[in-house]
Amino acid sequence: MWEAEINTITEWKTIASRVLQNLDTSVLLLKGNLGAGKTTFTQELLLQLGSTDEVSSPTYSIVNEYDTPKGKVYHFDLYRLKNTEEAYDIGIEEYLDNAYLCIIEWPEIYEEEIDLPFHEMLIENTENTRKIKFK
Repeated sequence: MWEAEINTITEWKTIASRVLQNLDTSVLLLKGNLGAGKTTFTQELLLQLGSTDEVSSPTYSIVNEYDTPKGKVYHFDLYRLKNTEEAYDIGIEEYLDNAYLCIIEWPEIYEEEIDLPFHEMLIENTENTRKIKFK
């Protein structure tokens, strides 16, 4: 586990690099309130993975798919899901089984069902900084 603090948007580059150095699973859970920087972090992470795709929030689509030289990356936003069954209905297990990496924002509704090893990143935003906890 490690912790960091950032003060500018450009510092997400350092955080993404550090996450990639420590990433040894295919699942990354992102936790933080609205506006914490989850999608901004994901944009930088995918850039560093070599993706040329335009990265956007999957708030309305629930899942976005991106290509990288290492394989498919699926970016989920489970905020609007009401229960675990809705996660199964979108085929989340199939995505998890067939991805290089699955990034899941608002994972709480499905977290207990994940039977793969995963990392978790918590982003806490204060007035001027973001505190990052990675485990």
